[in-house]
Amino acid sequence: MTLIKSISGIRGTIGGRIGENLTPLDIVKFTAAYGQWVKNNNSSKNTTIVVGRDARISGEMVKRLCIGTLQGLGINVIDLDLSTTPTVEIAVPMEDAQGGIILTASHNPKQWNALKLLNEKGEFISDVEGKKILAIAEEESFIFADVDALGKVKRDNSYLEKHINAVLNLSLVNSQLIAAANFTVVCDSVNSTGGIFVPALLRALGVKNIIELYSEPTGEFPHNPEPLPENLTAIASKIKETGADLGIVVDPDVDRLAFVNEDGTMFGEEYTLVAIAEFVLENTKGNTVSNLSSTRALRDITEAKGCSYQAAAVGEVNVVSKMKETGAVIGGEGNGGIIYPELHYGRDALVGIGLFLTYLAECGAKMTQVKAKFPQYTISKNKIELAPDMDVDAILESIKNEYAGNEIDTIDGVKIYFEKEWVHLRKSNTEPIIRIYSESENEQKANELAYSIMDKIKSLA
Repeated sequence: MTLIKSISGIRGTIGGRIGENLTPLDIVKFTAAYGQWVKNNNSSKNTTIVVGRDARISGEMVKRLCIGTLQGLGINVIDLDLSTTPTVEIAVPMEDAQGGIILTASHNPKQWNALKLLNEKGEFISDVEGKKILAIAEEESFIFADVDALGKVKRDNSYLEKHINAVLNLSLVNSQLIAAANFTVVCDSVNSTGGIFVPALLRALGVKNIIELYSEPTGEFPHNPEPLPENLTAIASKIKETGADLGIVVDPDVDRLAFVNEDGTMFGEEYTLVAIAEFVLENTKGNTVSNLSSTRALRDITEAKGCSYQAAAVGEVNVVSKMKETGAVIGGEGNGGIIYPELHYGRDALVGIGLFLTYLAECGAKMTQVKAKFPQYTISKNKIELAPDMDVDAILESIKNEYAGNEIDTIDGVKIYFEKEWVHLRKSNTEPIIRIYSESENEQKANELAYSIMDKIKSLA
């Protein structure tokens, strides 16, 4: 079992030993450290933090511990309860709060949970800020409030409507056009909060024919919650059975978005960002950003429109930083994460749905026809489980030295370029694994490239 402290928050498996898993004592300690850090950076007397959660089985327990700890520090809490990561992100500035916590382990299986930590802008804290919080936790340098200064809790159920209205008000989202297209949509919300938010958004966008799969927010995931092709057989079958126009898939906290074509084939997580970027760039000239593990198709379509593409290290906070630095109008990650600054700097599946359905309605084409418009690449996504005694840094250094004659990027792990092919090796921030992503013009070549590197890693290990 595992406890991981990284740029992606405090993530671990429920149960087990203190300091090795996400136990109640660990939840209290890291929540207290975060709350103290927020108070240290807040000059006013009143401090407010927004808290929301996905539908994980452990979510209610974790939320109670989290909120009680913040109250104990004298911090007021706005409790959104069942929510989404992007909803909490937009709620923080709307409430003029000093921070936010999302209780979710994103795509991880049900035994996991996590504290994702936000700053006063509703954006993920930086690596430097995260290290300060970990230092506070290590030193246990938090000061709790006396009985007359305990924080107060306010439950707020209004943010489903507020988030949906924010999407509807985006200049590029056209609900009248979507309604006129009369789409039939199947959506898979993996029995988490997407089951609340996605159908509600679709109805607000004018979609009348909605077929829901796994929409009960029970936290009992019916399949692996990561929206990868091998986990989406049920929605593919339902699309073919019903003759639906497309399928929409979100992960448990609704910050990743994947589409399924009208014939049950995958549109591809990588092409979620590519398609939406194509639509945005047709209407708003500007730069784009994705992380190093994302398809080069985004770079191709960006440069074809005379705009500039930049790559960032993996991790939402890194992509956001690069987007701000370059003034990007659209960006995100190849895992289906859409970041659209017109609303906020965070991955947001609801924003992605509004933009994509407008684009699809405007195209007047089938999903497979839309996908065929883009440069066709295939990414092979693989991973190697880490043994406790593995020296990952030494392994990556050896691989880098072996390919010293190639173009290499080391801002995040090791990325090796082979003309229009590439392979990217990096240690995961969220799981005890090395991720090996490779891209080529077809699946066989991408796999061959990945397997050759994996063989080298195994020999080194």
